[in-house]
Amino acid sequence: MAEGGTVAILGAGMAGAAAARRLAEAGLDVRVFDKGRGIGGRMATRRTQAGARFDHGAQFFRAKGEAFRAQCAAWIAAGVAAPWGVEGREVGLPGMPAPVRHLLDGLPVSLETTIACIARGDRGWMLTDAAGATEGPFAAVAVTFPAPQVTALMETSGVALPGPERASYAPCWSLLLDLDAAPGFPETHLTFSESPIALIAREETKPGRAPGHRLVVHAAPDWSRAHLEEAREAVQAALVAALEARLGTSVRPTYAAVHRWRYAMVESALGHPCLYDPAQRLGAAGDWCLGPRIEAAFDSGRALADRIAADLTFGR
Repeated sequence: MAEGGTVAILGAGMAGAAAARRLAEAGLDVRVFDKGRGIGGRMATRRTQAGARFDHGAQFFRAKGEAFRAQCAAWIAAGVAAPWGVEGREVGLPGMPAPVRHLLDGLPVSLETTIACIARGDRGWMLTDAAGATEGPFAAVAVTFPAPQVTALMETSGVALPGPERASYAPCWSLLLDLDAAPGFPETHLTFSESPIALIAREETKPGRAPGHRLVVHAAPDWSRAHLEEAREAVQAALVAALEARLGTSVRPTYAAVHRWRYAMVESALGHPCLYDPAQRLGAAGDWCLGPRIEAAFDSGRALADRIAADLTFGR
């Protein structure tokens, strides 16, 4: 296989975006594929028909390491992130996907494209989507799905990439509420150690958000796991009741919805920055490699990009 060439990146969340930008900076062509309708993965924002916006996935991010700290500073300078509340806690601006979108700016991204199978031939990797269309060849493939989806793709494709099966996730049901009155607490968000509710966040307190009374409520992992396959209507009713019990008052939503995150938070990480097989030119990255933080996804994506770039540019 010739040196250089285009790298396929599967997943347009933080890990995929960080990998794509790093590879582009190394002078390599990239193409990003994602099954969703928008960029960001779990850094997600939902907009209602009435125009209300909810960050219904990750609520904020923090920087511990030098690389992510520098990136956060760049996002703030570019106007796509801003501090929220206590020092060191930041959010996307105007919504959580904005930093991911900034990383992918100018790079080719194919949305609503589910890659169902990958196959490696003499000319490189070919991708087949759920509709049967093929893309390629690609010099290398970087898979940045949640670990169980990486494993499923490898099994479907008859490809070996050991490791992702050792990572595990907790699920999360998210409740989105637009209220006709203030919820009765002044804090930007509240967290709880006991079920069924783990977090209540006030969306309107984030920078750049419209005024109003909007809540995002995250159910606790054990409650979410126990109710994972229940009907949305039942989950919504149960979480509204739990919220009222927690706040000690009734709530009157003008809009209510729930979203199920099957792979919400890493419970058991791999303990390595990424996976890469140079013989296949196939790798995987994500927060499941390092831990349950947006920074972990960023660091993992960059680590995989560095491995691929070193491989493809060797001898140039």
